Amino acid sequence: MYKSLYFYVGSGKPSENNSASSQTAAPPDKENAAEPEPQQLRPDAVITGNLAYDLKLIKAAIGQNSDVNFREFVVRGFQARAVLMYVNGMQDEEQINKQVMQPLMMMDKQEGRGELLPDRLSCEYVKENLLPLAQISEAKDMKDLQESVLFGYTALLIDGMPHALYVGLPNGANRAITEPTSEALLRGPRLGFTEVLSENTSMLRRQGLNKNLEMKTYEVGNLMKKKLVIAYINNIVNQDLLQDVTERICKIDMDYIAESGYVEQLIEDNYLSPFQQTQNTERPDRVISALLEGRIAILLDGTPFALIVPVTFSMLLQSPEDYYERWLPGSLLRLMRFGASFMALMAPALYISFISFHPGLIPTELAISIILTRAGVPFPSVIEVMILEISIEILREAGIRLPKPIGPAMGIVGGLIIGDAAVQAGIVSPFLVIVVAVTAISSFSIPMYSAGITLRILRFAGMIFAAVLGMFGTILFFLLICIHLTKLKSFGVPYVTPFSPIRLGDWKDLYLRAPLSLMRRRPEMLKTQIKKRRGK
Repeated sequence: MYKSLYFYVGSGKPSENNSASSQTAAPPDKENAAEPEPQQLRPDAVITGNLAYDLKLIKAAIGQNSDVNFREFVVRGFQARAVLMYVNGMQDEEQINKQVMQPLMMMDKQEGRGELLPDRLSCEYVKENLLPLAQISEAKDMKDLQESVLFGYTALLIDGMPHALYVGLPNGANRAITEPTSEALLRGPRLGFTEVLSENTSMLRRQGLNKNLEMKTYEVGNLMKKKLVIAYINNIVNQDLLQDVTERICKIDMDYIAESGYVEQLIEDNYLSPFQQTQNTERPDRVISALLEGRIAILLDGTPFALIVPVTFSMLLQSPEDYYERWLPGSLLRLMRFGASFMALMAPALYISFISFHPGLIPTELAISIILTRAGVPFPSVIEVMILEISIEILREAGIRLPKPIGPAMGIVGGLIIGDAAVQAGIVSPFLVIVVAVTAISSFSIPMYSAGITLRILRFAGMIFAAVLGMFGTILFFLLICIHLTKLKSFGVPYVTPFSPIRLGDWKDLYLRAPLSLMRRRPEMLKTQIKKRRGK
């Protein structure tokens, strides 16, 4: 299932048994070639060089697909029959016409060369003299040839030539490069990944010249294969970490990997944890910064979201903009995010604890004001909070699913109308509306959308703890989360490092973002080969 793509598909040599059989059994005669049945195509079948026979085998296997084209023609000057095989919409037809069809069909044996062309075409001569293409590779195996055509490659077969040629690379209709929608910044690059793997890897290369930036390509998926790339900087990354990531990728066993979220779930350390153990991003600048720290990026064909491993909890609250601004504004924004994440997680639970169990802990004047606003509310505080929180979550989901022109407006208007109507009806208190609004706004300040979902899920668990045990339950809930985070790891790296274990050297990029001139070393937790960021 997993196969490195350092070499072109089908470039390996056949086994000894296949070689022996191909030597003893001559290719079928053109005139006597019988119509083959689909089951005649064995896994060890080779391309014979007899175009009529080979084409019948190929059509018997994939000819039933209406989107597969077989363009037959004659190579002028040699009078050799040839055929191009490709899937509609998965190649550049203009390139095929100008750089493949035109040179082969319009050439002449005496034309413009001053010498006679060879009497018979060979793969080497076609590649070196006839086709002005940068990407040309050979295929000797019939099975790999058919799989590659279905995957989007354009294959060329010429009568008398015992190998097929892949001319060019798959190139269908692609989305234009745009600004990332899930990680918007006021200051920073406006470049985001696309669904095309080759474009994404080229974006990483264009971030800066580094000969040690390496990318390994694999295939994942049993029934429908996709390309997956592991990117890292060879002289920085921890080799044990690289081996661990590679082994987990190679153990993926699924029919189809639709998106990088599949990979994320299949390679994480603890699938029962609500916290994500990989970071997903659409930003090439975030990926290249992580690689320079000694982390590893995973890119999958067909999705604009790349994965970064290993990840720590503090990374989920950091934004690339923290580094593009000066260190004082960046540190202030980061501190605000830590405070907002605490509010998004604990505010409703604290409200229930104070109102239902410990009103004496609230200042007297504030307690009287809250009691007056709750006069006439028929529900206990926990039901009151649940009603508003569930309403907010439904509105948030509806705003995402609605068309973009009306989604944000619908969410804002719906929230205002529902909140005001609930207060007027006496279902909830005005003070609770303020608490829930602050909680929702705090969750929006978290840069990673996936991290915000985790806090939203745990928020409901915290409310249940507070409703049963009061302030004791709220504190117990917070301690349980801390214990879980302390035990959690991401590819062998403690999730809450540098909190635990304490690594004072990494605190320069934790709550506060130290000036760049003082951040001289890479994170100690990653155990990189080169410790210093600056100098040799």
